[in-house]
Amino acid sequence: MKKILFFAVALFSAGSLFAQSQIVAHRGFHATGNSARNSLSALVNAQEYKFFGSECDINETKDGVLIVVHGLNHADMNVQETDYATLKAAKLENGETIPTLEEYLIQAKKNTATKLIIEIKSHATPERETRVTKNILAMVKKYKLKKDVEYIAFSKHVCQELVKYGPKGIQVAYLNGELTPLECKQLGFTGIDYNHGVLKKHPEWIKAAQALGLTVNIWTVNSTADIQWSIDQGVDYITTDNPLEAKRLIEKK
Repeated sequence: MKKILFFAVALFSAGSLFAQSQIVAHRGFHATGNSARNSLSALVNAQEYKFFGSECDINETKDGVLIVVHGLNHADMNVQETDYATLKAAKLENGETIPTLEEYLIQAKKNTATKLIIEIKSHATPERETRVTKNILAMVKKYKLKKDVEYIAFSKHVCQELVKYGPKGIQVAYLNGELTPLECKQLGFTGIDYNHGVLKKHPEWIKAAQALGLTVNIWTVNSTADIQWSIDQGVDYITTDNPLEAKRLIEKK
């Protein structure tokens, strides 16, 4: 039994040593051309550059439309308390319209080599978070993208609802950073997705999470030094606004 355990640990260590970190473009690959964060063009760019994933942020408008926009505010409007028509009239910085989740999924369907990493934003009540989570899952199912979408959230409730209502094999990573890898595993999450400050404070969590079968994503890593540190630590995914630099460093290793 001891020999089996030894070889299992050795095999895991060897796999971790040679595994290559994958790139997730933060809010899409927006730092190129006439693009913008969370725009449709940012997703298209990430797909064209063949990054592993393109992250996006999902909020629900006052009238129940799921839209791709970061944070609570857009053009000085609270997006969760404003109707979609009003928000749609306020263009993104590059002139594009705020995309809906449905528009994003239609584009994701065109090139599933790049996974869509959906961050479900926190909402005012657990009831609303549950409704938003169920509606997102239903829409992903409608477009037959269950295997091509992964989920992240700061809200523990949202992550738990994803595990509860999501399909078998759903990938759910927790963002907030206060839970240990073991606590995340016990809640049924499949990964940790922590800020680089958290993982630099607890670098031991990286290998601990991977030993538990969890994936490790680090965000938002933009400087050459921080990207290199993440690669050296053997994280599974690097979420960055600077994906070309991450690509250069990974290929250089």
